[in-house]
Amino acid sequence: MTISDDNQKPKPAKKLGKSLDAISALRIAMEERLAEAQQEEKKSEQPTPEPPPKAESKKSEEPPLQPLNPQNNIHDPGEWMRIMFHVAEQSQKLIQEYMERNKGKSVAAAVPPIDPAHLAEAFGELSNRILNDPENFVNAQIALWQGYTKIWQNALNRMQGKPAEPVVTPLPSDKRFKDKEWQTNWLFDYIKQSYLLTSQWVRGFVNQESEKLDPKLARKLEFYTRQMVDAISPSNFWLTNPEVLRATFETGGENLIKGLENMLADLERGGGHLRISMSDLKAFKVGTNLAITPGKVVYQNDLIQLIQYAPQTPTVHSVPLLIMPPWINKYYILDLSEKKSYIRYLVEQGYTVFCISWVNPDARHAKTNFDDYMTEGALTAMQQVRQRTGCDAINMVGYCIGGTLLASTLAYLNAAPAAPHDLPKVVSATYLVTLTDFADPGDLGVFIDDDQVKAIEEKMATRGYLDAESLATTFNLLRANDLIWSFVINNYLLGKEPFPFDILYWNGDSTNLPAAMHSFYLREMYIKNKLREPNGLSMKGVPIDLRSITTPSFMISTREDHIAPWRSTYASTQLYKGPVTFVLAGSGHIAGIVNPPDANKYGYWTNDKCPPTPTEWLKTAKQHDGSWWVEWLRWLAPYAGEQVPAREISKGIEDAPGSYVKVRAI
Repeated sequence: MTISDDNQKPKPAKKLGKSLDAISALRIAMEERLAEAQQEEKKSEQPTPEPPPKAESKKSEEPPLQPLNPQNNIHDPGEWMRIMFHVAEQSQKLIQEYMERNKGKSVAAAVPPIDPAHLAEAFGELSNRILNDPENFVNAQIALWQGYTKIWQNALNRMQGKPAEPVVTPLPSDKRFKDKEWQTNWLFDYIKQSYLLTSQWVRGFVNQESEKLDPKLARKLEFYTRQMVDAISPSNFWLTNPEVLRATFETGGENLIKGLENMLADLERGGGHLRISMSDLKAFKVGTNLAITPGKVVYQNDLIQLIQYAPQTPTVHSVPLLIMPPWINKYYILDLSEKKSYIRYLVEQGYTVFCISWVNPDARHAKTNFDDYMTEGALTAMQQVRQRTGCDAINMVGYCIGGTLLASTLAYLNAAPAAPHDLPKVVSATYLVTLTDFADPGDLGVFIDDDQVKAIEEKMATRGYLDAESLATTFNLLRANDLIWSFVINNYLLGKEPFPFDILYWNGDSTNLPAAMHSFYLREMYIKNKLREPNGLSMKGVPIDLRSITTPSFMISTREDHIAPWRSTYASTQLYKGPVTFVLAGSGHIAGIVNPPDANKYGYWTNDKCPPTPTEWLKTAKQHDGSWWVEWLRWLAPYAGEQVPAREISKGIEDAPGSYVKVRAI
């Protein structure tokens, strides 16, 4: 993937010309080799050897590629030569067409050789540790070669038809080696085991040596080592991936040609950046088959549109529900298709539901800060809910950074000497995968230190916001095998179209972030971790203290969360003064939350108590099947109020999902 530098002037895309020269040279060489192979085949068919024919002045034309049939031999070099000649010829045409379409256009210049993450320094420190303890390194090398020897012995046994137990196997969750050839073919099994042994050795050795280093530096080394190890997996290369080789033979190389078409289309769509398609972009449309729960935008300002959803029951609970989604992503993750919609589910359970749809920021919002999201977002939405329902109470839900804002808002209302008087009382607060203590933000912390944040701030200064593409790339790296390499294989090597998947479509519909807000968020919360400190942060000039929050709280976290690790979110249970219920769900940051009861997936854990540490909590937690949604509604019932006639929406600005959510940044 290309990373642009906004301070550099765009330069014409000249490098593709070199690719054309290389392909032309390959084509000529393959043509000559194919002609030689054909001549040798003709000679072998004649009973009496004849003198070799005189060299022709002109090369013979390559016969057209014939359709393959079951009698073709996948081990036939001549057939492979024909396939690769066809791929090279068609690739040349595709690249020529791409260059013609993009003639006169420019791509962003390459990033200058800077290293804000100080990776060279980090790996240099690791090297010094190794050099200072050569004995440990030698012992580790011996263990590695012993493993290689066992793998090779097993491969020899399998070549002779003898059984052999594998030396190393992939984890059950590792989808890279699911093709049966990785197990049944001795050669691919050998390649697979050699890679797994090497990758486990490298990661294990780096992790062991990193224990002697600063914890932040150690995590950085571990993270980027994993990235490198994942990148060189044999599954990512067509010559060492049996599924790709099989597809190449069966289709006569059309999979590679189609894969090149897909890659060039992604390059064109990204304006010179490789923007990998993760879902069929034509399969979904916001407002048509996503975000379709009926409702209206009943209020808007420069930062939010407030959506009120139409009732679907004759009566509703008297206390309305306001949802504050993250503005790092779009709200409709909570309103996907009908069967996955958290919002529709709540409406069907008889709740009056409001949801904030945040604006997709541009240069106008450069100075919009975190506390502006409170005043123009949270507080304004609360006022509007009270005006439209006439209810003096409200239940609130915050998702991810929306939950961080919810906690900050409640602390502000407790501390502000002149808080607005027309606000409803928050009778319950629900936090979905929310961090308020950033001491250990997981792998995301790899990207956040003073120098890296400074580099981000310099980039934001040119536009007034962090572009959505940079943010999306960061999140995708947290799960590179699932969100990058699997699509490289599917789209570019197998030549398939990405599967239409609503969550991945949403994942690619990213948002920008205002410069002032993002800088404050990274520096004050992630780096300095001021939010957890009493009066460590101020909102609109008012110091806040999360320990002042007496509102009953429900916290839901997910066991495989890469963005808000559950052991870190658990720290909030020790901060709030009011009663806290903590629930742990299965799966990750998105799938664990968007888990409707009908799916009956993942399960969840509950515990009536919140001991000091997450380890203690989990030891005595009780596991349940199904969705946490049902558990949460039971908890919410005492705060929902009595039944009242359904609240019809008298008027609105426009129909849900509104216009703000339809603005694309990528």
